[in-house]
Amino acid sequence: MATSFFSSAPYIPPDAIFALTAEYLADPSPVKVNLGQGTYRDNNGQPWVLPSVQKARKILEEKGLLHEYLPILGLKGLRDRTSELVFGEGYGSVKDKLATSQAVSGTGSLHLAGSLLRGKLPKVYIPTPTWSNHNLVFASLGFEVIEFQYYNAETKALDIDTYLSTLRSAEPSSIIILHACAHNPTGLDPSQEQWKQIGNIIKEKSLFPLFDAAYLGFNSGDYDNDAWAIRYFVHDLGLESAICLSFAKNMGLYGERVGVLVVATSEPNVAKNTQSVLEKLQRSEISNPPAFGAKIAETVLSDEELKKAWFGDLKTMSGRIMEMRKGLFEGLNAHSSGTWTHLIEQSGMFGFLGLSRRVVKTLKEEYHIYMAENSRISIAGLNMSNVEYVAKSIGEVLAREK
Repeated sequence: MATSFFSSAPYIPPDAIFALTAEYLADPSPVKVNLGQGTYRDNNGQPWVLPSVQKARKILEEKGLLHEYLPILGLKGLRDRTSELVFGEGYGSVKDKLATSQAVSGTGSLHLAGSLLRGKLPKVYIPTPTWSNHNLVFASLGFEVIEFQYYNAETKALDIDTYLSTLRSAEPSSIIILHACAHNPTGLDPSQEQWKQIGNIIKEKSLFPLFDAAYLGFNSGDYDNDAWAIRYFVHDLGLESAICLSFAKNMGLYGERVGVLVVATSEPNVAKNTQSVLEKLQRSEISNPPAFGAKIAETVLSDEELKKAWFGDLKTMSGRIMEMRKGLFEGLNAHSSGTWTHLIEQSGMFGFLGLSRRVVKTLKEEYHIYMAENSRISIAGLNMSNVEYVAKSIGEVLAREK
């Protein structure tokens, strides 16, 4: 038998969250709960197509759907409207200093940013825990990945002291990965005062802030509030930054893979050159980005009535998640003796319960409740019909562990 060219390829286990979803789907139990994958669900546990998105889609259908290629950098209207949204009232002061490109959702935006910075800034500091793709993307691009502690498991809180200490000792001209809001997986974000401390050290140490901004508007229901740190770093501190945006969560465009990379540079001529590099990188990677979801997002952001309706949709989604977080908190207090204050101090789609892997395993095998091994749950997977069951089940398993 001839030797395969791929005989040296190692077996790599499936992505943990996607594998967990596959297990959930294969589970025949009539009572089961999926708290793994981070996708929004309505109170009936069903996917929700935002009303603003439905209206935008109808407008596009009435115009006639064309299937032509987009430009290499994607839709200019989408890039401009997204940048305007991110920087708010200060957009005019930075408009000419921005380099932008449409990207294949958040992952594509991160990869494009990494490709742009590769060779210039060799080290990237990534908080732990974090979204697994952060390490995958930057390690695959050849960066030296340095992890630092973000979460204190004992206090179940943000470890701000270690965070600031790491920044102070970081090598200048290194990248720092920052979750703009709704930190995945802990749900713990710095306060505005802590963001100021973080930003000032980053400026002092000549570090490069790279914002993963997948949840703007989805976190609190207020886009301006969720974009506060980005605006502070760029407007107030005058820092060059990369902002990696996705419309998967905040517009529910999961399968359309709509993302935008915005790079805030120091001056217009630098922005022009940077954008030309982005165009070359994009051409070599995907040639040009997908169109349909991008046209939906552009339509929503370009129509004042639709944009206003979208802001209402953001409040609907974030409000339901807040309600479910509170419901789980109250249920856990009723069915267990533990302290659960940390759950309501968190925000956004995810909750970090602080359960042992053994407890998580028992919940899956005996109660058909699926969550990540580190007990990160998608709050969106809870609804009025299952939140009590989840809280009671956790209480029962914890009581047996004593």
